[in-house]
Amino acid sequence: MAGITASQSRVSELNRSHMLRVLYRGGIKSRAQIAQELGLTPAAVSKISARLIDAHAIEETSDIRGKGNRRSIGLRIPAERFHVIGVKFARTIVQIGVFDLNGTALAIDELPPVTDDRIADVVSDVRSRLTRIIDADPDVVAVGMAVPGPYLRTVGRTALVSSMHGWRRVNFLHEFGTAFRVPVYVEQDARAGVLAESLFSRQDDDARALRSDGAAQPTAQSTSQSTAEATEGSKPSTLAYYLLGEGIGLGVIDHGMLINGELGAATEIGHVSIDVNGRTCDCGNVGCLERYCSATAIRHDLLEDPDAPHIAGVEDMTPAQAANALFKAAADGDQAAVHMVARVGRYVGYGCVTIINAFNPGRIVLGDIVAGGGETLLAAVQSVVDERVIPQIADATSIELSSLPTDSAISGAAAVAVNQFLDNPSLFLDLK
Repeated sequence: MAGITASQSRVSELNRSHMLRVLYRGGIKSRAQIAQELGLTPAAVSKISARLIDAHAIEETSDIRGKGNRRSIGLRIPAERFHVIGVKFARTIVQIGVFDLNGTALAIDELPPVTDDRIADVVSDVRSRLTRIIDADPDVVAVGMAVPGPYLRTVGRTALVSSMHGWRRVNFLHEFGTAFRVPVYVEQDARAGVLAESLFSRQDDDARALRSDGAAQPTAQSTSQSTAEATEGSKPSTLAYYLLGEGIGLGVIDHGMLINGELGAATEIGHVSIDVNGRTCDCGNVGCLERYCSATAIRHDLLEDPDAPHIAGVEDMTPAQAANALFKAAADGDQAAVHMVARVGRYVGYGCVTIINAFNPGRIVLGDIVAGGGETLLAAVQSVVDERVIPQIADATSIELSSLPTDSAISGAAAVAVNQFLDNPSLFLDLK
């Protein structure tokens, strides 16, 4: 009997999640439209919607035009009523943002640049800042965190952060596990980024039908593998988010499934070698992609390459500042800077070749710091792909710069929390 009760409870939770997903993806819908899309009876939809309305998760709106021009009461998710916090941990960059369920940034704060010897203090500072935000905002329902990869989800640690080894000593699950009144979810930054592109980008509504398989607990945890809902009319798609930050990362949703790997360390393209006799990397490999086209690599080359453009004060800049200074110089017409941006773009393109051959995505979205190279970078990327990928496959792959109004990693941290809210509403709402 207990098993039957648990099964019924799970079915009820799935149906609530399905309804929230339909409304999240489609905006305002009538009960009849939801019933048709989910294959449920009108009575079942009325029962589910009543509980969600009582819990203030959804609300009725003004009449909408339904089938046969009949007027129906619409339902919507009041996204503005629910807030999530996103935290981006990078090498030297830590950002904290507050978002609504639609991914609209309500506030974003960036901490001072992080140095390796201050990481423990930064973690403590983040914990204090989050406590203050949560205490001051009763609408906050969850915290999502985007952390550098390769992130070992069952352990709670990052296996390696090149040039910033202190991050390896941070166990994100232990540090933030029970620190707040709301649950915390941790994800590798590029996978968080692809969640943001799928949930918040209006260009990819089909991929917004993500949900996670794992049973979430009201404590800090790594997010589990995600799958697409088998809702009528959903179309499988393959989306890759190519993170070009202080390091290089990749997140892939393949036909609705977020690829994780055995330890949560899959799609670590930054440590794929593009030159077997190339630059050494902290990971033990040589010629790793991130040694050539990350913001960290750009700063290194601006300091060491005799052909690099002269950027005043680069030795005192962070990698992000150095990369942005390069892009500004290129935009101002410095030909050495333009040449360097194009060279970086070719290396980014080599990564795209690997992504296309390994995952055959329909879209590759370039985001984070190095995406600031803009059209010059993108043109170089596309040139490499045209040269090195089978034409029929290359033609089926669009490569574009992220269109999100905020950085995909900080938005992705928020998306991790939003995804869990949509998957497991009973963890966040009083549905009794």
